[in-house]
Amino acid sequence: MKTFKIVALQILEKKESRNIPLKDGLIVNKENDDGSWVIEAFVDAQYKPYFDSLRENNRPLEIRVIITHAANDPAPFTVKIHKIVDMNDHISVLFTGRLSKRRNEYLELLLDDLIKEGLEGQALLAEFKARMRIGKKPLGTTKST
Repeated sequence: MKTFKIVALQILEKKESRNIPLKDGLIVNKENDDGSWVIEAFVDAQYKPYFDSLRENNRPLEIRVIITHAANDPAPFTVKIHKIVDMNDHISVLFTGRLSKRRNEYLELLLDDLIKEGLEGQALLAEFKARMRIGKKPLGTTKST
């Protein structure tokens, strides 16, 4: 198994993404035949109702995590919420899932978003690179919570 720190988390919903501010986070590549990963996000307790509703749906979620450094590209995962644990004014959200193959879709949506904002040429390239690094407004209308 390999373990890495996560520095950013986004939940994708209907071509919209929601940035979830992390207090801390961890991702584990189980290196098994299934290619499964475990992701733990330690977040403010205000997000408990949001994560409870996602868990109640019991549907796979598309998420993006930035591993180790904010300059890294977001890694796409298809996950389910395995467990939510209350910890005073924070919660620990445990996801299990697999690395997605949807990176091209993510890049296309990001590029489309930037073009709709009227960017072109060097400004388009610079903003594309910046958003890839920090995960800022990656899909359609972004909610930052």
